[in-house]
Amino acid sequence: MKRQSMIRSLCVSAMVAALYTALTLLFQPLSFQAVQFRVSEALTLIPVLFVEAVPGLTIGCLLSNLLAGANPYDVIFGTLATLLAALVTRKLRKNVWLAALPPVVFNGVIIGLVLTYAYGIDALALNMLTVSLGQAVVCYALGVPMVKGLQKLDVTKRLGGH
Repeated sequence: MKRQSMIRSLCVSAMVAALYTALTLLFQPLSFQAVQFRVSEALTLIPVLFVEAVPGLTIGCLLSNLLAGANPYDVIFGTLATLLAALVTRKLRKNVWLAALPPVVFNGVIIGLVLTYAYGIDALALNMLTVSLGQAVVCYALGVPMVKGLQKLDVTKRLGGH
């Protein structure tokens, strides 16, 4: 039984990573700007349903940034922002509206800093604001309804989530 659980966990993580990467690259022009709407960031709410989404999101972000040719600081700190957001989102899983906030805050602050210092977009407060706003739109307009829909379908029981 333990082996089956490990395989399921690995598969859920891999599916999340693949989906995050595919969505980021599919919508690449929107995913890598000072004003960005990274559609794949809606998936940052999946840790509400599955703990396995945390490594999946982290790997998906890392792969997306590497494959898109992002600045090395963006690869490192963007991945860190996603990991931190996923961990805190998981902790706040009992309230999906509150759980949507960590990706907004972590990405707004960290990616705002990356845009300013790694890409030379000289407007720190504006960078943080625009990233946060784009993140809020994606997380609250796409992520929250997605999680609520998956909860109605009882997807965690069907996939053995916890």
